[in-house]
Amino acid sequence: MKRFFVLLTVWCLCASMSAQEYNQIPAAWKWLDNGEVAFSYDGSFVDKRAFSVSVKGFSRKEGIRAPQRFTTFPVHPEGAVNLTYSPDSTALAFTRGGDLYVVDIASGKETRLTSDGSDLILNGYASWVYYEEIFGRPSRYRAFWWSPDSKKIGFYRFDNSLVPMFPIYSPKGQDGTLQQTRYPKCGEPNPWVRIGIIDLSDPDKIVWADFDEKEDQYFGTPFWGSDSQGFFVSREPRTQNTLDLYRVDAATGGKEHIYHETYPTWLDWIEGMFFGEKGLYMVRRFETGWDQLYYLSYDGKTLRRLTDGKNWRMSIVQVDERAGDVFFVAERDSRVRKGLYRVDRKGVITALTPSELHVDRVRFSPDGKHYVVSLSAFDTPTQVWLNESRPSGRKTRAYKVADLAGPDFDKSQVRLPRLVWMKTRDGLDLPAFIVYPDGFDPSKKYPVHMDIYGGPDHPVVTERWYSPRIFDWWAQHGIIEVYADCRAAGHNGREGLDQIYRRLDEVEVQDFVQWAEYFKALPYVDGEKIGVEGFSFGGTMTALLVMDHSDAFHYGIAGGGVYDWALYDTHYTERFMDTPQNNPDGYARTRAVSHAKNYPVTYGAQPVGTEPVMLKITHGTGDDNVHYQNTLQLVDELQRHGRKFELMVYPDGMHGYGGYQGAHFQAANREFWLKYLKRQ
Repeated sequence: MKRFFVLLTVWCLCASMSAQEYNQIPAAWKWLDNGEVAFSYDGSFVDKRAFSVSVKGFSRKEGIRAPQRFTTFPVHPEGAVNLTYSPDSTALAFTRGGDLYVVDIASGKETRLTSDGSDLILNGYASWVYYEEIFGRPSRYRAFWWSPDSKKIGFYRFDNSLVPMFPIYSPKGQDGTLQQTRYPKCGEPNPWVRIGIIDLSDPDKIVWADFDEKEDQYFGTPFWGSDSQGFFVSREPRTQNTLDLYRVDAATGGKEHIYHETYPTWLDWIEGMFFGEKGLYMVRRFETGWDQLYYLSYDGKTLRRLTDGKNWRMSIVQVDERAGDVFFVAERDSRVRKGLYRVDRKGVITALTPSELHVDRVRFSPDGKHYVVSLSAFDTPTQVWLNESRPSGRKTRAYKVADLAGPDFDKSQVRLPRLVWMKTRDGLDLPAFIVYPDGFDPSKKYPVHMDIYGGPDHPVVTERWYSPRIFDWWAQHGIIEVYADCRAAGHNGREGLDQIYRRLDEVEVQDFVQWAEYFKALPYVDGEKIGVEGFSFGGTMTALLVMDHSDAFHYGIAGGGVYDWALYDTHYTERFMDTPQNNPDGYARTRAVSHAKNYPVTYGAQPVGTEPVMLKITHGTGDDNVHYQNTLQLVDELQRHGRKFELMVYPDGMHGYGGYQGAHFQAANREFWLKYLKRQ
């Protein structure tokens, strides 16, 4: 479940918002060398307004052209999938029909590297659960990796023989079609994985890493050592509470264990590493309850923690080993804003950006002496700055490259979110933000619409700039708009997150109920008209809230939700719930389908449109992530108990609706909210 939350945010704006003019700001930037950085308004770096800025004197050059090095491929093998350049740009690797190939660009000669590919055996092409949950959708199923010297390729071989097939029916055409995916649901067999390395000087020989493919396990995204002799592979057992990192010898397949980590609940994969001369830098959260930076030598003999304190959502952006500095972004001085920091070899941490502004994006020059950063806040439109990473004189030089705020910007005339905090009954602090309607009068009563997600470590509350257009419709129709988080969002570090282990949805639902109580206590809130809306994990939350707590949330729209965790994939769900075999009671308690009997609305009780409670459910029938099966089972159970609800199905719709379906989704939902929150 890759972090889906419906939020139409456009931060690169040039049009009028709330009767104010805004500047356009660059959509992308990249360093051309240590002394010059290019900016583009459409990301192509060949647009008419593209420009660059020199770090010397911050002089600006207009009309530059700095296209990507490769915008197309010089050869196009038939049926090739995931064409990927070698680091020296002399060859391309790709997959076709379950096998891995390489093609020499100069001669066009293809070499087939594997030969057993089939519908069940995939070489260099990920099985679905790895694509969705481990490599991520941006991988486009690619499961092969060039060595830095361009002489070797490491790859994963997936055997789907025991993975159950899930069918997805499309109604299009006269007879319809059936898409079949090897999709392992909770407790079912995962694909077997072998890890192979091929030296292109001997392409007929595959060196297999010394792992037992039949063990119940997962492998993370691997990486090559700088010498191209070692292939680093992380491994977790199916329970995902232990992580081990191995160096696999590219010549023999023998593995050397270099790192071990364990935690009582679950562990995430090592991601966003920075590779130094003798070791790597990584972010882990197993020791202090918060994110910390660590240095791990490649031989595994040295592990050193570099930071302390309450850091969260930490990521490494630059390392200067000569100076002993590591630059990172994290929520450190705020639980809802990220800042840019530097930690030196003595462990002293220095903030490089103002604590009242949130760091959206940052990119360092190759030598690490300068960086470009975008900053914003609820009341500060996005700014783009070019800064020194260390002072070259008495103070650090900085240059404002662009500012979204126009010359007439007046924050008192803009619909701005207001941050609020709630302390839970057990002492955790949770954030939300409120946007008030136009002409707000605190002596009147207003309905509330609350947007939620609720999934582990994925907040909806960040104190950054939001386009006021997002809130226009709510404000214009007299509805208070709220975005709220629960403890699973991560604002309290592992203390909050760990409480959801083996009991997804339980404590999170209680947090949202307490949010409803918080707003009901405000004198200007109509406590009988509080609505909630969420998609994906947020859809699950919404359905449970309206079915089990209709006294708190009277109306809700649940989209694309998981209504029985046994119906979702192994890797995501079992990370937080363990397996159904090990935790049958947890799966039974959190099965939203079984809560349908608690939903109070039946036919004939009230005239249409005046119901004091109403749940609307939406789903795309083509959703390959959260299957439409979830909604069908919930609908069946609601019907079994004679319950009245609304349903909107999007034929062939995916996990999120686009095009005409997206437009329909928005229009239909707005009508729903007007009917039930405004009685219009």
